[in-house]
Amino acid sequence: MIRFVLRLAASAATLLVCGAVYGQDIDPDIIKAQAGTYLIAPDSGAAGCRLTLETDMAIGGHSLSGQDSCTKPLPALAEAAAWNFDGNGGLILLDPTRKVLARFVENEGSPMKTEDGMPLLLLAAPDGIDRLPTFGSLAGTWTMQRPDGEKLCGLTLKGDAEAGGNAPLSLSGDCAANVAKLKLAVWHIEGFGLTLIGHDGSSLAFDMRPDGNFDKSKQEGGKPLSLVRQ
Repeated sequence: MIRFVLRLAASAATLLVCGAVYGQDIDPDIIKAQAGTYLIAPDSGAAGCRLTLETDMAIGGHSLSGQDSCTKPLPALAEAAAWNFDGNGGLILLDPTRKVLARFVENEGSPMKTEDGMPLLLLAAPDGIDRLPTFGSLAGTWTMQRPDGEKLCGLTLKGDAEAGGNAPLSLSGDCAANVAKLKLAVWHIEGFGLTLIGHDGSSLAFDMRPDGNFDKSKQEGGKPLSLVRQ
């Protein structure tokens, strides 16, 4: 499932903090593990931009590219010239004078996120996607089906999240038995992952595709399954 952005194992993270605090060189493998292309976007669902974190050295840290894509949606980040680790498990973007433009804090079980001003998330994203899905944007009618088009169930996702961070859903009356037995009742969105949850805690997790529909997460195992908007 597409849930996390920080790619460091616990031992690597410990090494990272020590290196940052004591001025030692950071293991190149740690830098390579974090490098890649990410979407930076507001948690409100507004448009964001993609930056590629590179491994070459730059003033204040390591080079990056893609700043031009931030000019309109997130103009402050168009000035970014480098990225680095902050020594506390987080990641920072800096301008050419080493001023910190954004500080992304690690959140266990969730994407990295800024804590000041408008919350921004940093996470891997499907190609062609420029914003985070929200309860409101995903609300509506969906079909759960096999890749060959075999329909298993119709779902209506409601757009009003409750206090627990889940929103209600309803199922059509003609769901296949293996879906009906899950007694799905609510749904949750985390980054680009959507989870359907039953009354008894049973669940099905899906990851967003570039076309905005969802495929069952590989971690779920079993036969392929998709959620397709109607």
